[in-house]
Amino acid sequence: MTHLQEKTHLGVLTGSPITDMKITLVGGRASLSHTQGGDFRQATYRAVRQGLKEAKSVLLEPYYSFQLEVPEKMVGRAIHDLERMHASYQIQAANGETSVLVGSGPVVTLRYYPQEVIAYTKGTGRIFLSFDGYRPCHNAEEVIAQIGYDSEQDMDNPTGSIFFANGRGFYVTWDRVKAFMHLPRYLEPEPEREQEQRPVQPRRVSSRDLDEIDYELLERTVSANRGKKRKWVSKPRDTEGTTEPRQPKEIRQSYLLVDGYNIIHAWPELKQYATENMDTARLRLIQALANYQGVTRHNVVVVFDAHLVEGQEEKVEDHHGLKVVFTKEAQTADQYIEKIAYANRGKHLITVATSDHLQQIIIRGAGCALWSAEELRQELARIQAELSQYYGDGARPQAAPVGEALSQDELKDLDDLKSEE
Repeated sequence: MTHLQEKTHLGVLTGSPITDMKITLVGGRASLSHTQGGDFRQATYRAVRQGLKEAKSVLLEPYYSFQLEVPEKMVGRAIHDLERMHASYQIQAANGETSVLVGSGPVVTLRYYPQEVIAYTKGTGRIFLSFDGYRPCHNAEEVIAQIGYDSEQDMDNPTGSIFFANGRGFYVTWDRVKAFMHLPRYLEPEPEREQEQRPVQPRRVSSRDLDEIDYELLERTVSANRGKKRKWVSKPRDTEGTTEPRQPKEIRQSYLLVDGYNIIHAWPELKQYATENMDTARLRLIQALANYQGVTRHNVVVVFDAHLVEGQEEKVEDHHGLKVVFTKEAQTADQYIEKIAYANRGKHLITVATSDHLQQIIIRGAGCALWSAEELRQELARIQAELSQYYGDGARPQAAPVGEALSQDELKDLDDLKSEE
């Protein structure tokens, strides 16, 4: 319930916020072997999106209620305007000189109408507007097409879910979730909708069925890396008669994306700092990663969760060349890293450091390398040991004597300078 209330949920038609939505929690279940920190949050977000995709969404727009007073001889013009602006109305009063019309209409069409009333009545007419809530959009198809929102491409608000079978995780699109869900269906569909969906009714899946379904799904989704590698085999090229020079290969950058708070809470020494002062724990982690970046060729980006900070904008800071990202409101570090990983899939060499089990599955699906918190700790310790060995007491390389570093001509010039002195 906390995760349901901690963010503004977006619709699937235009990506606009949903207001006055009632969500009922009817069931849930955890797994001792699979459920880890962050899983319920992701499952909650994805369940809402899956429900929105399955439901019939209606786009709403704000409405005004109005009272329009015009000279009686101009009532025809007023009625024509109101119909053109998709407003509903009725004539409330008429005394031979002035007519009063009341009704409601879309804000987008009525917002500039007061100026028109003053203009065509030459100041004798007036209109009073007041906000009257939200109602179905009068031109929904046009608005949806103009915004061009694609819920399937919104990586910050995914519609699919992650399921486990045979010790492996795999991605399931929103329209197939009910065929894999482990919980019973507490809410049965309405009879009309059930009849419409009868050809694709979800069914309970046995472990034997999962063995067969897994192969098909995993080849196409998260665990399909082995299948993709078969497609990467380069074909021999016929170079006979070719005079064009071979284009140099584009050098791919190497990036290390670190889930900051996940690492802090996974390392005992940083977790102890965090209990006293989180700023100290963050600074310790940043310093360790900055040293690592200075020695290796990795471009390090450490991401900290700021999704609960009201009004927070995405912020990127530079610490000695290391990029530190604080996510925006309602965006978790998991979502930020997932978005970056998928956006740069195949373009750069990306390694993600996190011990979030669900996030690890998603990252593998993006084709990225993966380090757990402990593996990152060991890597940083290895680099620190190499630095200590190189710069430690008695191990630092001694400077060569000047005579060994200079050429014979330079030594002769140095002797001439000494004799002049």
